[in-house]
Amino acid sequence: MKRRTVHLVFGVVSLCCAGVALERGLRLRQTMGLNAEIARIAAAPVGKDATPAPVSAPRQLQLAQALALSKAGAHDAALKGFAPLIQSGERDPVAQQALFNLGNMYLRQGMAQEAGALPLFELGKQRLRDLLRAAPQDWDARYNLERALRLAPEDHEAFSAEQQPAHEQRRVRVPGFVAGDLP
Repeated sequence: MKRRTVHLVFGVVSLCCAGVALERGLRLRQTMGLNAEIARIAAAPVGKDATPAPVSAPRQLQLAQALALSKAGAHDAALKGFAPLIQSGERDPVAQQALFNLGNMYLRQGMAQEAGALPLFELGKQRLRDLLRAAPQDWDARYNLERALRLAPEDHEAFSAEQQPAHEQRRVRVPGFVAGDLP
């Protein structure tokens, strides 16, 4: 009786290990296929008129294609590649990487242009802020946002009290309460 239970436990553990190994092997096969496709995209010449990966392609492949287009200087095509990745409401790691790279693309474009770069800096800062709302622990995004804020500081004058219209103030007396400041 004791020998049977030991053999049964060993058989169950063996089946679990085989299942884990099978799942890892399938994941490795899928990853190797994605890596081969990414290597093919990276080896292909990328021009300004390149098109992003189709929406039916895996999200990692779309991200790699958009990143390659961004690095090649095809910013419009890269934007079309990043857009479907960040438009979904979820903020998975692929969408977070897309936001980070899109923010950096806008910041690089802004630094490359002398005049009229402020809108690009604002777009880059906004994308990095979107990323930090989803993943506040992303230190790379924090650092890049800080650098962008140093290059293009925010206009705090628009938020000052002097420029805001005065609101009407009224004193309200509530019976039983002593007048004073709120805690």
